[in-house]
This record gives sequence, structure tokens and C-alpha cells, in this order.
Amino acid sequence: MQNSTPSVVILISGRGSNLNALIDHAKQTGAYQICAVISNRPNAAGLALAKTAGLDTAVLDHTEYESREAFDAALADLIDEYQPDWLVLAGFMRVLTEGFVNRYLGRLVNIHPSLLPAFPGLKTHQQALEAGVRVHGVTVHLVTPELDHGPIVDQAMLLVLPGDTPETLAARVLALEHQIYPRALSALASGQIKSVNGRLEGTLTLPLIHAIK
Repeated sequence: MQNSTPSVVILISGRGSNLNALIDHAKQTGAYQICAVISNRPNAAGLALAKTAGLDTAVLDHTEYESREAFDAALADLIDEYQPDWLVLAGFMRVLTEGFVNRYLGRLVNIHPSLLPAFPGLKTHQQALEAGVRVHGVTVHLVTPELDHGPIVDQAMLLVLPGDTPETLAARVLALEHQIYPRALSALASGQIKSVNGRLEGTLTLPLIHAIK
């Protein structure tokens, strides 16, 4: 019999700090079950973290594939072995092909370190400082073929402080990521927020996270 708890596969490339937050939340709440953690980098520190938590892990080294399409096809085959309800990107440093995204459309989730639609792409904290914004933050969204433009599930924000640098902003935004990603995934997994024909329906009952420091 299939477990009624929504299942999740998490993709990582690095240290796994958001992965750790998701693991802790899953253990505390049972809102979702992490069935595997997959990395495109064999030395990703998050793999050891996942193993310590007793999770299945796998490595698919993107450098061993001759094209982005070939890697994404192999990655999709590996993911489908677990038949997850949700596919979660947690610091997965690969731009996914349109075919891959469409394969998981409506159940592929990402976190981005800015208040989308502001500052898509890389170096978001530097972009924010150069633009002179007074608030900055993080966004959880569904992934679509257009980079960093999918439907927004949840956001958290903080004030940009005098003297902030890209590094100080990054550290404070990361702390917000650890709060917002678990609650957003829980809302999706529980059906509190649903993806219907490419649009999100439902709202979070929790307030916007607003960090002053």
C-alpha cells in the first residue's frame, strides 16, 4: 500500500543547509516524506547530511554527460524510480531544460534568494544593493521553463540595513530560507495551496515572515 504522506525527492549541489531545514521539519511534523536526496556533485556536503538522517542518496555527475539534455534525461529516469509527489530544488546549481521542467510541471519547487519577480538569476544580493532597495528577501515558487518566473508559493522579507554587503545580506536571507521553505512545502504537500492549470489556488494562513535583523 502506498504511503499516504506526500513523498519528496530533493536535488542538491552543495552543503545542504536548506535540505537540513526540510529534514528537520519532516521529522517534526510528518507533513511530507523525503524518499531520496540526489546530487549532481559527488562531493556535495549535503549527501553526508542526508545519509546521517537515514535517507536514500544518489549521485549523478553532470560532468559525465555530453549534453544538458542527456543529463536531464538520466536525472529524470532516476527520479522516477522513486515516484515522488514533489520534486524540490535545494541549492541545485543546474539550469534545467524545458523538457525536464515540463515533465514535472506543477510539482517542481524552487527557492530563490530575492523577492521575485525582482532580481532573477545570480548575484541577487549584489543586484539588490546596487538597485538601492529598502527590502530584500526570498521566494519559494513553482518552476516553469522561464527561469525564476514560476507561480509564487510564499515569500519572506527583511530590511536592507546601512552597511549591508552581499555577504551579510546572503547570511540573513539564508536564515529566512530555512524558515520559509519547510512551511511552503508543507502547504503544497497538504493541499493548502494547489497548482491548478499552471496557477496556484489557496493561501497560507501564516503571516509573512518579516525579519528586522
